[in-house]
Amino acid sequence: MPRKRLPDFIIGGAPRSGTTWLYHLLDRHPDICMANPVTPEPKFFLVDGLYERGIDYYSDKWFSDVPEGEICGEKSANYLESPVAAVRIHKHLPDVRLVFILRNPVDRAFSNYLWSKMNGLEKEDFATALDIEEKRELELPGKLRYARPYAYFSRGLYADLLEPYFSLFPREQILCIRFEDIIICPELLTECLHEFLGVRPRPDDAKGLGVINMADDEDNISMPEEIKERLYKVYEGPNQRLAKLLGPGFELWR
Repeated sequence: MPRKRLPDFIIGGAPRSGTTWLYHLLDRHPDICMANPVTPEPKFFLVDGLYERGIDYYSDKWFSDVPEGEICGEKSANYLESPVAAVRIHKHLPDVRLVFILRNPVDRAFSNYLWSKMNGLEKEDFATALDIEEKRELELPGKLRYARPYAYFSRGLYADLLEPYFSLFPREQILCIRFEDIIICPELLTECLHEFLGVRPRPDDAKGLGVINMADDEDNISMPEEIKERLYKVYEGPNQRLAKLLGPGFELWR
């Protein structure tokens, strides 16, 4: 019986940080097969009801048509925030390569807020939403348990979120890249990503992708300066922990 195909790599987060851009970038490479469609995401290792269907279900649903000679991968942007997902991935895919794209947590929080607002899930102003985030997280209805639409601040605590993955997987199997490099140096980011995945580098694949999956008015609505400064201050400590975890090769924000 032929071996079931499972992903060679996973794009695991962070939400509102360019994961969809990465998906479409890698989908352009002739030696890479991405689980499709891009939405809804597989979320197999995150959602209990999906995981309980078993690893064969995951393989058959997402990777049964992978051509011979191609590597395959999937994108589920909420894996990063789930220690349970980290354990499950390690159990079934101990050799998988993990890609995490991280965005300035201040900008990521506001983008997440605008996304929730665009989708009719948010009625509060941003300052109030930050103040009541913890309370809302504790009171989430079951249908929003995995989406976590109000996790604006906590999703930017990257060092805490990455720790379960770093404790389970060898460092060489994890690549952390910056969302900002999609804008600053997309070809260099593409080459780095392709090399990490072990495929022929094609930096020109980044050309023409543009901005993908932006919230409405994200370019036109500015975060109030007092809230921005408040967030930069509270993220100082978490960002320093991230710097210690990832080392000097990862350029921090501000």
